[in-house]
Formats: sequence, structure tokens, C-alpha cells
Amino acid sequence: MQPERTNGTSGEALAIPMAWLCAEYIADEVLRTGDLVDAGTLEYRAGRQTLALTVYLCDGADEVAGVQAVARIEEWLNLTSYDHPWAAWVDEQLAAREERAREAGRPAGPDLALARESWRWLRQTELFATDLGEEPPRPATDAPRRTVDEDARSWTPAWQLGLPLSHLAIHLF
Repeated sequence: MQPERTNGTSGEALAIPMAWLCAEYIADEVLRTGDLVDAGTLEYRAGRQTLALTVYLCDGADEVAGVQAVARIEEWLNLTSYDHPWAAWVDEQLAAREERAREAGRPAGPDLALARESWRWLRQTELFATDLGEEPPRPATDAPRRTVDEDARSWTPAWQLGLPLSHLAIHLF
């Protein structure tokens, strides 16, 4: 049975976003294995979408995300680490993929559309979570680190909560 209409990216076949679906599957497996938060929560969704974006955007050739997942784990850890400018990296990678599609004279495709939608959700959705705050710079001495008050909560963009959750889940994987 043929679809009633197509979006023009696959001729007469239904366009299936396999790269994005594979990235979400990998992210889901990593987070479930880590067992850090309940699967039905917004925190879990934030972690899954953050990790799925990382997995999807690491595969620069628009191939099915995670084909060589084990080889990519170290890269995922580096990208989700505390000192990496992850949000800027996501913007750059999405723009680069859109530019490649334009240069090739083809539409961006359903994978990129889902990645864009996920990034929009992660930026616009805020979760009420423990305020981890920015740790002030420490002098060269052995000054004690600031402790986090776990009762202090603030509204945080979903990606800022999903990023450390993803990083920890990758470690536990």
C-alpha cells in the first residue's frame, strides 16, 4: 500500500527518519541502562533528547546514527562533559547539515526536521530542578569547593538538565 502523499524526499516511498530513530533508540537504551530517572518523566525525556541529538549529530555523513556506537562512546562523553560548549556545538552541527543539504540541492529530510524539533523543545522547555548554578572560579590555592544546596530549585532549560544526565548515563553504560 502506497502512502497517500510523499514529501518528495524519497520518490514514491514513505520517508522514514531512520538516522534519528536509531539515535533515539541508542539514547533510550543508554538512559534505561543507567536507571537514573523514571522513564515517564520530563527529566528522562530531556536526557533522551539531549543524548539523541549528540548521537545523531556525531555521525557527520548523515548515516544511520550509532552504526559504530561503541567506538563513539568516548566522543559522546567529551561532547557532554561539563566544560564543552554543547549548545553552540548543536547549533553549528544543525546549520552544517542544513548547508550540506542546500549545496546538494535536496531538502533537509525528516531526520534533520526531527532533530531541529527536539532542539527547539530542549531550549524552550524549562524544568524545575535543583539549582546546580555556576561554580565560581577558584584561586590557585586549595580553596574548598562550593557545595550545592539541594533544596534550592530554579527553572532550568531542559537541555541543561539533560546534558549532565546524559553524561552520567554514558559513564554507567
